[in-house]
Amino acid sequence: MTGSNDPTIHDLHHRLADVGHPVDHHEVVAGSFGPDTTRALLAFQAERGLDEHGTVDDATHAALVEAGHRLGDRHLYLHTPMFRGDDVADLQLRLGSLGFDAGRIDGILGPDTTSAVSEFQRNIGLAADGIAGPLTVDGLRRLLGRTAGRQPVAQVRELDRLRRSRPDLVDQRIAIGEFGGTAALAGALTRLLRARGAHVLELDQPDASLQAETANEFDAGIYLGLRLENHSQCRTDYFSTVGFHSEGGFRLAHRCADALDRALRIHLEAATDEIVSTTCTGRRLPILRQTRMPAVLCTLAPASTIVLATAEIADCLASAVTDWLADPTASPI
Repeated sequence: MTGSNDPTIHDLHHRLADVGHPVDHHEVVAGSFGPDTTRALLAFQAERGLDEHGTVDDATHAALVEAGHRLGDRHLYLHTPMFRGDDVADLQLRLGSLGFDAGRIDGILGPDTTSAVSEFQRNIGLAADGIAGPLTVDGLRRLLGRTAGRQPVAQVRELDRLRRSRPDLVDQRIAIGEFGGTAALAGALTRLLRARGAHVLELDQPDASLQAETANEFDAGIYLGLRLENHSQCRTDYFSTVGFHSEGGFRLAHRCADALDRALRIHLEAATDEIVSTTCTGRRLPILRQTRMPAVLCTLAPASTIVLATAEIADCLASAVTDWLADPTASPI
């Protein structure tokens, strides 16, 4: 797209500037997708916890649109399709910080958020219609200063659910998502988990939103995604946004990162002295945002090593899930 004069580039420049990533004036005037547009786009993707590739894919475009919504700009209520945006995430965070459980701070307005709005309205003497309009937003803004820095109630309740969960794999419902290049690993991991008593659903749909929808319908207790990338090292990601992260995803992601390091050391120890180090990061990728359970996406690299280490990786990831279930609230070392 470099050097193009597509009218959609003007919209991209406007949206980037609106969210704090203005593009060089010369590229804006020319309507071109040049180096500074790429720089601004990469900065936005990094800030939002998206894949950093400098192109406008569906996830990036959706994030740009959602980032343009501020709380109070529009009435928010249960709607089909559901409202999505930074204003919804802000609403959820404010409600959660005041002790009203709006569910995960994911920027998607569903039944949990609507119920929390209604409960808040009853508490401050407004009509409990579940619509976050001007009076409700003003009430939230007046009260929020009293709870600055407080952990959202959804995070507290997730930890409580984890403490009360079954401590082994027997009858656990697990979704294994595959995004290309990891079919053999997904199959091997599925067999190991089933052998230990888990009910496992394999997903090979390339659309992350459809994978998330299917995992939610399966009522999975864990989602583990696998993808192969042309990078130098592995990475595990869990859902995180401003003021909130998935407690289960955070802890499971660290277990999986340790497992990948262990598996690759086992595979490489006879051939190289290479240091193996998997990074663990909180991000807002669609598969992590839209799944309703502790979810981890394992990005595996380099491809040549991963393919040869399939057996070791499957075994170590299965052990990581087993160990996490035995103590799901343990803090990563």
